[in-house]
Amino acid sequence: MLLGVAMLLAIPAGAVFAQAGMTPYTLVESGQRFGTLQQAVNAVGEGSGTISIAPGAWRDCAVQTTGDVAYIAEVPGKVAFDGQTCEGKAALVMRGRSMRVEGVTFQNLRVPEGNGAGIRLEHGNLTVRQAWFRDSEEGILSAEDPTGTVLIEKSTFSRLGRCDRGLSCAHSVYFANYGNVVIRRSRFEEGRGGHYVKSHAARIEVVDSSFDDSRGKTTNYMIDLSVGATGLITGNWFVQGKDKENYSAFIANGAEGHNHSAAGLTIKDNVARLAPGVDRNTVFFADWTGDATKLGANTLGPGLKPFEKR
Repeated sequence: MLLGVAMLLAIPAGAVFAQAGMTPYTLVESGQRFGTLQQAVNAVGEGSGTISIAPGAWRDCAVQTTGDVAYIAEVPGKVAFDGQTCEGKAALVMRGRSMRVEGVTFQNLRVPEGNGAGIRLEHGNLTVRQAWFRDSEEGILSAEDPTGTVLIEKSTFSRLGRCDRGLSCAHSVYFANYGNVVIRRSRFEEGRGGHYVKSHAARIEVVDSSFDDSRGKTTNYMIDLSVGATGLITGNWFVQGKDKENYSAFIANGAEGHNHSAAGLTIKDNVARLAPGVDRNTVFFADWTGDATKLGANTLGPGLKPFEKR
């Protein structure tokens, strides 16, 4: 599993922010080079293309309105989009057919609305592999696309989220009404408010991932299936820390409504405990829907009640 090692991103000493005269973006299919990410995205247009990104910390962003675009780090872990957002939303704003992101770091992203993200997904399918999201208000934030799918693999989400300034909370990842969200072999850690995974998707799968809240600050649920969902949560490792805004459950289903059926939601073979020095009673899985969910065998530490109907 890709864990804390992911935080050891090393930006070359000679890296500079995007500026005139530099061409860090290469359209693989044609060999064309571009000075800004938006120029490269525009060159793909309504077609399909792969943009290779040179090592460096780039103060740049782009909006993809059409087509299928892959954003690939030339050297995984040595490309960062740092501090720059488009449309007051995110480093990458996506409303085309599909977006694939591999080997890229998103960091230090903030906007006046309090939900500055690495990726803002507004339409289409998203695949993220071996990516790092850190020190921002949000990692990934989506709008609604009930036909869309999301796949996240081998990625790390660190020091994300917030619930302050009288604004709506931000979360490590937040998916609105998407058709299917899949998270595999990924790490969530050191949240700074909100939930680690918040989803309104009809179906969700969280597998072989870790949620380390031991150094979190004013966080809430590890997984919040806000309006009900079916799917699978298995093979994960959860640790709840001391500094919680809401410690009442690790996984919550339907706390904000019952828009989707949760029938068949299966939660099994997970490990969950409180961080060392934390002494409280809480619940591993809390359900508001009353649907026929399936809570299998999970390894729970002291202070954890397996299930509570609310």
